[in-house]
Amino acid sequence: MEGLRVIGGRSRVQSELLRRRPLPTPPLPPEQRRAMSAVYGRELTVAEFVAEVFEEIRGGGLAAAERITRALGLAWPERLRLGPARIEAALNGLPRQTREDLQFAAGRVRAFYEATMPDPGPAGIDGCWQRFHPVRVAGVYAPGGRAVYPSSLLMTAIPARVAGVSDIVVASPPGPSGEVSPVVLAAAAVAGADAVYALGGAQAIAAMALGADPLPRADVLAGPGNIFVVLALRHAFGVAGVPSLPGPTETLIVADGGADPAYVAADLLAQAEHDPMASPLLLTDSPELAAAVGAEIEEQLADLPRADIARAALARNGGIGLLEDLSEAVDLVDAYAPEHLCLLGDNAAGLADSITGAAGVFVGDWSPEVLGDYVAGPSHVMPVGGTARFSSPVSVYDFLKRVNRFELSRKQASPLLPVAARLARLEGLDGHARAARIRSGNA
Repeated sequence: MEGLRVIGGRSRVQSELLRRRPLPTPPLPPEQRRAMSAVYGRELTVAEFVAEVFEEIRGGGLAAAERITRALGLAWPERLRLGPARIEAALNGLPRQTREDLQFAAGRVRAFYEATMPDPGPAGIDGCWQRFHPVRVAGVYAPGGRAVYPSSLLMTAIPARVAGVSDIVVASPPGPSGEVSPVVLAAAAVAGADAVYALGGAQAIAAMALGADPLPRADVLAGPGNIFVVLALRHAFGVAGVPSLPGPTETLIVADGGADPAYVAADLLAQAEHDPMASPLLLTDSPELAAAVGAEIEEQLADLPRADIARAALARNGGIGLLEDLSEAVDLVDAYAPEHLCLLGDNAAGLADSITGAAGVFVGDWSPEVLGDYVAGPSHVMPVGGTARFSSPVSVYDFLKRVNRFELSRKQASPLLPVAARLARLEGLDGHARAARIRSGNA
């Protein structure tokens, strides 16, 4: 990498650095394309394949999921459902420090969401109110191949449990050993999941969305995954609740000259190492900081095990925006609406209250994003791709639904009936008007 690109001036920063590029569907390896073709006997795009999977599982249930899995050349597990005893045994089998770390992180997440639970109600006006009720079933996807993220399982299943969801099921594909990752099973135990199903890919999402006995039909689906999982979650929208679609991580750091360049570089690389499609960006008003961060990145890349991935992300989507004044950053940040916003330097706290467009805001040297990823408490499952303009991180609200209740007395209804009748006639709905008039004695 020939140095991190530096772009100066607000307009150029906005048009070149903060311009979202369409994310193409990553190219599939030839063997994966051949496997997809073998399942349905013809060439399909990933989206077409996902649609076919849903249709087959809708009609054929779990037997269809098994056929698809085997046709893809993947093993079907001897035990599909792993219940509480099995997942608890996986937790007990972990090294003591790993077990305690998972439990510590879970405790922080649980405490945060217990503190943010809304009042269940009732709340409203005379005769009308609303209550919050948890959904019955939450389906959580946990990757289990080359990428295993127990932290994401905690960050999705625990808010569901705190919300009062009665049945939390986890789907995770078996690894090369033919077994679900013990760390995934352990995280499921710590999060309070009821069962883990050894099923992955679009088949898992379809089975949870549609209900393929013994998998219950999930009311809400959440969790990260590959392109098959992402498109399956998109396809499931409307059949089940889908709080957000996972995507390449993005971090925008806003820092003045008082920031430590080593911290800035480390925070950029922490996200760049996720994925070649990640977006690690810095906005600053200090040319000196920009130069120091560029040098620090090169130095820290030298011994970073995932340096190749980080370099690819920095080259494709990374960069430094040099502004005249950091006050210009406020509107830029809100327009870009990053998944993660990190504020560093002498005026970090002063900027924080002015910015509303980011999904998660990390303020100061001692609130690095890595703490949010694992142990701070709030979920790290956040909206990406600019959707933080209108959507929020995963929370208990994603597993709660509001029910409006109407229970007016005759006295409360009497002044409303003639108004309702007139408005109904205005819309040409005489049956509606009659339903109001007949109660007011004016039929």
